[in-house]
Amino acid sequence: MATNAPPNPKDSMWAFIAYYLRFCRTQRSLSGEATGRLINASKATVSRIENGVDRLDGQRAALLDKAWETGGVFSLLVWYASIGHDPQWLAQLSTFEQRARIIRVFEPLLISGLLQTEEYARALLTGGGTPDPEPFVTERMQRQGVLDQAFVMLLLSEATLRWPVGSPRIMRDQLVHLLEVAERPNIVLHVIPQTFETGAYPGLDGGLKLVTGDDFGEVAYTESMGGGRLISSPGEVAAMAIRFARISAKALPEHQSTELIKTAMEAYSEDDVAKEQSQRNTGWK
Repeated sequence: MATNAPPNPKDSMWAFIAYYLRFCRTQRSLSGEATGRLINASKATVSRIENGVDRLDGQRAALLDKAWETGGVFSLLVWYASIGHDPQWLAQLSTFEQRARIIRVFEPLLISGLLQTEEYARALLTGGGTPDPEPFVTERMQRQGVLDQAFVMLLLSEATLRWPVGSPRIMRDQLVHLLEVAERPNIVLHVIPQTFETGAYPGLDGGLKLVTGDDFGEVAYTESMGGGRLISSPGEVAAMAIRFARISAKALPEHQSTELIKTAMEAYSEDDVAKEQSQRNTGWK
């Protein structure tokens, strides 16, 4: 069993679960291997849960409650953690992304962080009021390394292509980047048209990400105002997978999606881009 210090239980409910699992295990003088047998997991999995790398799911929490006669405490903790905002969600999500085999993303309003150019990300963060966006831009660009190692399916609403961020040149460069990324063999990019025929569909109230890996199964992340929620409960993750499938049913085929991106680029004409560049060169704002 790893001897790393457990996560700070004050950081989040998930950190408290990791801390409390180790506390209960050592209080009972059980090894990681013995605890793993109780929850149908390996010693390494128990170690990852206790170190905050993986998360205890509802099924394993129930097994612990039964074996240790806790009165359902672990199941309740997992439930509360699953419905609450986690201040450490980005670090957790990034960890799962780095270990992912498959990543599925839906974005209703803005280009996904995995596809953003540096200038688009910087303009977005600056417009959102971030005082010093550079550390966040750097971190976002580093996260994009997952595009080289996982199969990635991306669903973007047409609104993400047309919502102006930064300037015409930044938007045009961003859409060119989308087309380039879409040519990779491990990337599938679909656009959901903004038409009356499309109508309302699940997901208009927030983005959704599903991350699948060999060693952790599947987790989901949903976005909301002021934060997000990372979901590991198999039942909730399955519901999110169904939601993603329903969203994808509204999307255009790949070739039509590409054409729609090209059409959106026309709104950021070469004349506007040239004018902007001229102003930049002469010092005009």
